[in-house]
Amino acid sequence: MRLVILDEYDLASEWAAKYIRNRIIQFKPSAERYFTLGLPTGSTPYGCYQKLIEYYRNGDISFKYVKTFNMDEYVGLPRAHPESYHSYMWNNFFKHIDIDPANAHILDGNAEDLEAECQAYEQKIAEAGGIELFVGGIGPDGHIAFNEPGSSLVSRTRVKTLAKDTIVANARFFGNNLSKVPTMALTVGVGTVMDAKEVMILITGAHKAFALYKAIEEGVNHMWTVSAFQQHPRTIFVCDEDATLELRVKTVKYFKGLMHVHNKLVDPVLSIKDQ
Repeated sequence: MRLVILDEYDLASEWAAKYIRNRIIQFKPSAERYFTLGLPTGSTPYGCYQKLIEYYRNGDISFKYVKTFNMDEYVGLPRAHPESYHSYMWNNFFKHIDIDPANAHILDGNAEDLEAECQAYEQKIAEAGGIELFVGGIGPDGHIAFNEPGSSLVSRTRVKTLAKDTIVANARFFGNNLSKVPTMALTVGVGTVMDAKEVMILITGAHKAFALYKAIEEGVNHMWTVSAFQQHPRTIFVCDEDATLELRVKTVKYFKGLMHVHNKLVDPVLSIKDQ
């Protein structure tokens, strides 16, 4: 497990975007060998997506041979609704890069058979060769994707009823009208994300500080589903200073010391392009 601490949100977003860019470059994707990327939605990854768009426009990266799988989607919300995750991804990322729309996979929350949709999604991931890098964000209660507190840590893609705290937190996107917020979603499982070869979790803001503490300083607990990634062999938590407010001083110093060593030795991924 690795914790990367940047001074503020924009720097954390830039670091994450460079890491994604350089992992794709290092992989050398082609028509015979696609890079498979898991992606989140929400306010946290927005800055990362803006930087990736910038790198694409500068000619630093192509997404022509990249396949993406998004983490989740609301049930019953029209795909064209401005708050659907389909709309979020296309408006904030996909339409600005050269990805083939057929390679951008998002769960269909309006499928006639939701269970079959979830099973088919798992099959598509398997057929793509699994996820090389799964990028995720978390909620203040430590949930990743829509794996709410109490979710199984070996769960697969499924239909999930949203916790009241999540519904209240998402109300700001629906005019603060709780009655308009979807109460169910399709989501990849914790086990689905754990199967990825590498996981990068973005955690920014003081309101996520307690969740970061639970994620890395306490034991694995299904009430804080993000804590499962302590057990993944290649997990990187990327955060800003505000998100570290609940961590022990010695924890912060330890990981900042590791960052200094990584930078001195030149990180094998980040060295492909500037750090």
